[in-house]
Amino acid sequence: MAESPNFQSEMRQLLRDRMLDVARTMVVTDGWGAVNMSRVAKEVGISRPVLYKEIGTKQALADALIERETGIYLTGIAETLAQHPTDPIAGITAAAEYTLRTAGDNTLIKAVLSARHGGDTALLPALVSDPEPVLGRAVAALTTSVRDRYQLTELSDDELTSIVEIMVRLTLSHLFQPTSSVDRTVAQIGAVLSGVFLAA
Repeated sequence: MAESPNFQSEMRQLLRDRMLDVARTMVVTDGWGAVNMSRVAKEVGISRPVLYKEIGTKQALADALIERETGIYLTGIAETLAQHPTDPIAGITAAAEYTLRTAGDNTLIKAVLSARHGGDTALLPALVSDPEPVLGRAVAALTTSVRDRYQLTELSDDELTSIVEIMVRLTLSHLFQPTSSVDRTVAQIGAVLSGVFLAA
């Protein structure tokens, strides 16, 4: 009997998750420079052609790894906004705090950020400065979440996107190069957001 499309999709997703789990472990343990497609394929127990078919290039593997990690954060951020149903400034500030505190315990992010001291910076642009997959996706998703949660009809889509982008960039900046405690950083972000909302 032929396998159902849903079963095939589930199996492919399980395989993809296994590939990303293996790559994540390698980054955390040895750094991105130690990750290569042959090693990932061997650890997963598949051939290189299968790995390339499912993932693509090493850059595609990096993008998929970061995209999955970003998705986990975006889910947590949406849940954080829900805890502040009527106060957008408190909600967005809490989202920044959630991101900073959770990232502090995230072994992948710590590995990527600490690797810059050893010159292994291949994953940094995607994490910090490239429009995709982190920055653009985070801004788009958070803008939608904020609009859905708080309406903010007095703000145009462009104005709201700009406010959210300011928060995301500030959060990523502090994550990448912290200069003070999380508490102080969150207070700074909250103050900036208050000023931006008043000016909007």
